[in-house]
Amino acid sequence: MDKVDQARVDMGRGDSRILGIVIDILETDGYDAVQLRAVARQARMSLATIYKHYPNRDELILAALQTWMVERRYSGLVRTARAPEESLYVAMMRLLRSIFEPWEQHPAMLTAFYRARSSPNGHILFRKGLDIVVPAGLDVLAGVDEAFIRDLDTVLSSVIYGLLGRFTLGEIAITDIVPALDRTVYWLTTGYDAAKVSPLAAEGSATAGSSSG
Repeated sequence: MDKVDQARVDMGRGDSRILGIVIDILETDGYDAVQLRAVARQARMSLATIYKHYPNRDELILAALQTWMVERRYSGLVRTARAPEESLYVAMMRLLRSIFEPWEQHPAMLTAFYRARSSPNGHILFRKGLDIVVPAGLDVLAGVDEAFIRDLDTVLSSVIYGLLGRFTLGEIAITDIVPALDRTVYWLTTGYDAAKVSPLAAEGSATAGSSSG
């Protein structure tokens, strides 16, 4: 291994050590406890070295959360198509539970995620999550009307963001999130199933959609 390759290996190890420390701080002490000087001290690195890896605190936290989510939150996410006898409601909740139930064991990380999502580059965290989740979602939604998929995305994304915000503010418990999603998905899919078998319901849904656009 030449000097360049060795330097890359050393940098990778340094990144892993830094991010591991940040993850530990987020889980044990919370979002506000992450400070670059404290991280540098625990990593036994100079502050200048930390800045070479991450230009600011927000970028450091985002990188740590991305690592944690790939290794912990999304590791159990399996792409599985909806079975012929499986209802859309059951399939959707199977997917959503696999995404959100892991948060229940890591409430501090959910708070950190929500706060980081609101940071200047928080959209990157959201986008990387979508890159992992969307393929699994499309498997579940195969054969479903595209207009309904768009409506489902609009409603669920708003409900999820609102639930995470309420949890972060202490208004609801972390265990209230999945049941709220369950009821939302139930009523949305119940309406969709009814529209498929009732021409009048389908016509009313289409009219409402066109008038809202």
